[in-house]
Amino acid sequence: MDQEKIKALISLLDDPSNEVYSSVEQALLQEHVDIVPELEKAWELSFDGLFQERVENIIHSIQLNDTQSELKKWLQSPSKDLLEGSYLVCKYQYPDVSLVRLKEQLSELRKDIWLEMNEHLTSLEKIRIVNHVLFDVHKFSRNTSKYLAPENNYISEVLKSHKGNPLSVSVIYSILCRELGMPVFGVNLPKNFILAFVDDSTLNENESVHDESTVLFYINPINKGAVLGRKEIEYFIKQQKLQPKDDYFFPCDNITIIKRMLNNLSFGYDSKGDDYKKAEIQKILALFDTE
Repeated sequence: MDQEKIKALISLLDDPSNEVYSSVEQALLQEHVDIVPELEKAWELSFDGLFQERVENIIHSIQLNDTQSELKKWLQSPSKDLLEGSYLVCKYQYPDVSLVRLKEQLSELRKDIWLEMNEHLTSLEKIRIVNHVLFDVHKFSRNTSKYLAPENNYISEVLKSHKGNPLSVSVIYSILCRELGMPVFGVNLPKNFILAFVDDSTLNENESVHDESTVLFYINPINKGAVLGRKEIEYFIKQQKLQPKDDYFFPCDNITIIKRMLNNLSFGYDSKGDDYKKAEIQKILALFDTE
């Protein structure tokens, strides 16, 4: 649709007729997210409360549709990049979030770690450096005062505040390690989320791990990167009265991580009593069931 037709449709959003509004809304919702700036401009120029409310609702619906579309493409992509998936989750609440800016923030952290590295370090020594930079220098930690807050699952916010939950801190930790050549992957442990440092020589082309001997050790980022062995994981599982599963010891794929991130968001909005956002997150989660 050309620009003039879009402007004409937007001008009709103040029509008192619900029938007219419904027709205009349906037409605008068919458009690409690129029309959002035009809608925002119209909102700024108006002093009509009904018009502004309708514009806000349409903008949100268009941006939600865009996020769903992009996540569907991500699910169908060969790589299913962890950073890109986390970025798309951020877009739900923060549509203007910049992937370039996220990469810049991660690059700054990666540089601080890289400056401390040398080729003679063991795997454990490298992890100690990562822990020092993230937890001693940059003070990343659990958001204990607002543990269930939805923002703990948006890495854009965690990179600003340096506070998050086990999953978001682990995602940032894993992305940095992978970019620095360390094979560190997420482990989908219930009631926590940890990482596994694996022997990269045993990884197949899909980077999947099915033999426990390939896991050299585990890392608990929410506890300042504490290094754990299998016995500690077994003790945790027993303590939480969980039935042991292989999934609790082996790295999971990125789809599992992003799905858990969205489930955390659903629970977070539920705890706030925000049924509307919870329902929208459930709608996004339905994409994962169809793939």
